[in-house]
Amino acid sequence: MKTTTIPSIRVEPDFRAEVEAVLADGETLTQFVEASVRASVERRRMQAEFIARGLRSRDKARRTGDYVDADVVIDNLQRKLDTARSRLAKKVK
Repeated sequence: MKTTTIPSIRVEPDFRAEVEAVLADGETLTQFVEASVRASVERRRMQAEFIARGLRSRDKARRTGDYVDADVVIDNLQRKLDTARSRLAKKVK
C-alpha cells in the first residue's frame, strides 16, 4: 500500500516554536504531528462509539421500560472508584 500525506498547515511562528519546545528527545515535528493526529482520530472514534452505546442503551430502556435509578448507578460507580483507589493505594505502598 502506498503512503500519502496529510495536508500541511500554516501556523504562526510562535506556535511552531511552542510545539518544537515540547518535542521529546529525537522526536521530529512530523512524528509529533502524526502522533497527535492519530490520538485525535482514536479519541473521536472512541467518543463516537461511546455515544452510539449510550443511544442504544437509551433505545433499549425505552423499548423495555427497564430503567436503572440514578442513585443506583452513582452508588455502583462510587464503589468502583473506591475499589480502584484502594488498589492504587496498595500498589503505592
